[in-house]
Amino acid sequence: MMIISSGPRRLLMAVVSTVAALVPFYSAHAEMSAWAENEGGRMRLVALAPDAGGKIRAALQIEPKPGWITYWKEPGNSGIPPQITIAAESGVTLDAIAYPVPKHFFNGAIEDIAYDAPVTLPLSLTAAGKGPVTIDAAAFIGICKDICIPFQANLQLKLGPAIQSHPQEEAILQAADARLPNPPSQDFDVTAHAMSPDRKTLSLTLVLPGGGPGEGKAAPDIIVTGPSGYAFTKQIGGKRDGAAFKVDISIGKLPKDYDMAGKQWSVLVIDGERAMETTLAFQ
Repeated sequence: MMIISSGPRRLLMAVVSTVAALVPFYSAHAEMSAWAENEGGRMRLVALAPDAGGKIRAALQIEPKPGWITYWKEPGNSGIPPQITIAAESGVTLDAIAYPVPKHFFNGAIEDIAYDAPVTLPLSLTAAGKGPVTIDAAAFIGICKDICIPFQANLQLKLGPAIQSHPQEEAILQAADARLPNPPSQDFDVTAHAMSPDRKTLSLTLVLPGGGPGEGKAAPDIIVTGPSGYAFTKQIGGKRDGAAFKVDISIGKLPKDYDMAGKQWSVLVIDGERAMETTLAFQ
């Protein structure tokens, strides 16, 4: 399926969007901010003091209430991907957001790529100065059940000296890293990819973990992310032969005048208990 971040839920979001502007600052003088809460769940910021190079290990913890979901980096037919902005005056920059392996949900015509349980998004930050660090972060997520509620909070965190031990924060960050998809390896990788001349299908050749005869084994879940706001999941004619798997992914529409040359897309492959994410480069 081609997924663009729009759809029936977006109309419901607009009704409650003004709520997002009313959420106050949630600050703390520790390595965890206070929890910000709304109808569908809560979230907070966790971080450790900068290392000698100014690098900060941090994370956004999100806990949906039972029956609610929150979204992956490309949410599906509808929904809001997580957005995190660090105030420039704090002297801290956001370098990257990492995403644990999501689930694929289908409800009629609605397809969601999301989390239905607590999830922690690892953040890579850099502090410009050498003095005390205060992180001022604006976090904006979608959290959904029968309707989607935009959830925005301003999270402030003052970091203590790096010499202090913070085992609880360390455990939270290590657990988050353990849920990330693995990089490609010899037994789990995309070995070839090609876009059709009409840009309607993307052909993939993969090596999958486990090996052995492929009869009776389910196809892996494959999520291809292209231009921002686009994800593609519909498989055509997948064939598993031992560790090898060949499949076409339906691409459908791309942005008008989109030029594939030099672009890099990503692909997430979930096969049983293992997940791998890698980059697809186009010439």
